[in-house]
Amino acid sequence: MTPFRSLAAALPLMLAGSAALADFNDAPPNARGQTPAFQGQTRAPVIQQAVPLVRMPLVEGLRNPWGMALLPDGGLLITEKAGTMRIYREGALSAPLKGLPKVDARGQGGLLDVAVARDFASTRQVWFSFSEPRDGGRNATAVGTGRLSADGTALEEVRTIFRQEPAWASTLHFGSRLVFDPQGRLFVTTGERSRPEPRQLAQDLGTHLGKVLRIDPASGGPAPGNPFAPGQARPEIWSYGHRNIQSAALDPQGRLWTVEHGPQGGDELNRPEPGRNYGWPVITYGQDYSGAPIGQGITSREGMEQPVYYWDPVIAPSGMVFYDGPMFPEWRGDALIGGLRAQAVVRLKIEGDRVTAEQRLAEGIGRVRDIEVAPDGALLVLIDGERGSLVRLAREAQP
Repeated sequence: MTPFRSLAAALPLMLAGSAALADFNDAPPNARGQTPAFQGQTRAPVIQQAVPLVRMPLVEGLRNPWGMALLPDGGLLITEKAGTMRIYREGALSAPLKGLPKVDARGQGGLLDVAVARDFASTRQVWFSFSEPRDGGRNATAVGTGRLSADGTALEEVRTIFRQEPAWASTLHFGSRLVFDPQGRLFVTTGERSRPEPRQLAQDLGTHLGKVLRIDPASGGPAPGNPFAPGQARPEIWSYGHRNIQSAALDPQGRLWTVEHGPQGGDELNRPEPGRNYGWPVITYGQDYSGAPIGQGITSREGMEQPVYYWDPVIAPSGMVFYDGPMFPEWRGDALIGGLRAQAVVRLKIEGDRVTAEQRLAEGIGRVRDIEVAPDGALLVLIDGERGSLVRLAREAQP
């Protein structure tokens, strides 16, 4: 594992700022014969104007990095899927922090997202999501919290505050992003565990599978203002009918947006609202990996929400941020989404609640797992892989 001690030590790579191959809208869809519910719901116009970018590798050799959180001093907490968390600061990468719980790192499981609240400078409190081993070979998404030690070597007073129910014998579809809302409550996104049987539980309000949850970050219980009362549903539920949400962020108005993995086709951008049903697996703009339809093969049903936008072919979304930095004023307010399959940062221009244009930034950079905005406005991008990396994308200096 190699941390670069300074940006000057890294050889910059020039990257195109827009789709060098502006044909991502020309690829045939996987789910043939489907039509969008409204104009602009998919394949929005491509933003052609390029912003020249410089790529600076900051760390190489990370083992399947998954999530990161920016600290007040400009450092980063970075998770690795196998169960380790490290701190990157001023060109140096720490040893794995002590004190983390055991994770089930099979398949898509492991140590997943990490988040810090606005008062981190005084509390040093950290939250993280992980696939928790359960009895009988089962597992489930869980959320833990702990306090970063004064010397930055360990998480102390670690406890698990939330456990997804039911657990399942699956190594797929754990979610899971962590996002603090403007009131300091914690959104937790989950997956529906992928298998045909638990998949149906995305529609079951008695489970946490395939849901956006909103919890109290201290107790892990339901946050005040959630839409369902105890007895009606699991009171932690904010919205339901989701597949596998690995992208989530607040927009400039403080509203939650998510992007979830579709099957073969049908990655979805949604703005989850309290108590709403987003349709999976009853409606989808994708098909099964075998080529067979999902359920009845329908894309709409009364009482189920349409996605704001969808992709077919998929981008395989992971990580998301709304840009608010000084380096790229033309991006301000735009959604930037990591693309695992797209191997790019996917930029969406959103006006009202509709996507009006799309662009692929830094195409070919690798499987983008997460994105943050550095204090100077550059993008910090986690690249997934057995030898993953942390990369800085900045504007090319003008002569």
